[in-house]
Amino acid sequence: MTYIRGDVRELVLAGHTNAEIARRLGVDRSTPARARTVLGLPQPRPGKRAAATAEDLFWRRVRPLDGGHMGWTGYHTTGDVPALRHGGRIHTAYRIGFRIAHGRAPEGHVRPGCGRDGCVAPACQTDRVTRAEARKLDRLYAQIFGPPS
Repeated sequence: MTYIRGDVRELVLAGHTNAEIARRLGVDRSTPARARTVLGLPQPRPGKRAAATAEDLFWRRVRPLDGGHMGWTGYHTTGDVPALRHGGRIHTAYRIGFRIAHGRAPEGHVRPGCGRDGCVAPACQTDRVTRAEARKLDRLYAQIFGPPS
């Protein structure tokens, strides 16, 4: 019996391509290919695959940066906002990242709360509601500990 890594098996069964799995897990492309053979699954067809969701396309367009931040490798609007087209609509990377992190649609404008221009990391995105909550916490902190020096 041939051993198949659990993470490779999971991604193969989820329908990811050999190239995607190799990129995500840092393995050779032959590793998921062998796993498909052992599992009796066909090899994926060559060529680019359409993204099932805007979130899937988002993950194809980001690159990790230091400190947990992420840069955008895709399209930018004329206003230099990172964006992508999916389902015949244009979505900003900020709004998609917010949905990924918070599990809900954002309210109002979305922008990175980390202070780093162009950061699209889901954890860094803030909307009107999260910014208002942060301001409340800042005021409460100041009431308890005094104003920051």
